[in-house]
Amino acid sequence: MRVWRITTAVHAAFDGEGARRFGSRWTPKGVAVVYTSATLSLAALERFVPTDPDLEPADVIAVPVDTDDSIPIQSLDTAALPSDWRTYPAPESLARLGADWVAEARTSMLAIPSVVIPHERHYLLNPAHPDFQRLLIDTAEPFSFDPRMWGKRRTR
Repeated sequence: MRVWRITTAVHAAFDGEGARRFGSRWTPKGVAVVYTSATLSLAALERFVPTDPDLEPADVIAVPVDTDDSIPIQSLDTAALPSDWRTYPAPESLARLGADWVAEARTSMLAIPSVVIPHERHYLLNPAHPDFQRLLIDTAEPFSFDPRMWGKRRTR
């Protein structure tokens, strides 16, 4: 399986440091995980939602990660989540779910639903899990949004 991460070149390390420092919907501050998406398009949508076009850096990259099919993946289904899981700001109960998953260390990957498109999945990667070393982080490639996404259309 291939998953994707969109980030800036300066934050390309797969160490979970950003999530550890700042926390996120699925993990509290202090818990290191790497966020990836099932598809490049989903990763792009997730990046696009909170991005201000005037602040988007020029050094954005897309990084593919190939996983071995024998690596177990734990999954959180939407039916098992609290009814407010899509709200903003995110309920603290979601961060506890992620923290518990990291602490239990049963798998290196956790499949979670996307808030933007709940039928699609993101994959949290636990860099402290032994199976993390079996993931193949492929070559990063430049990534940019089509200018039309910002409402700027070319004239013919």
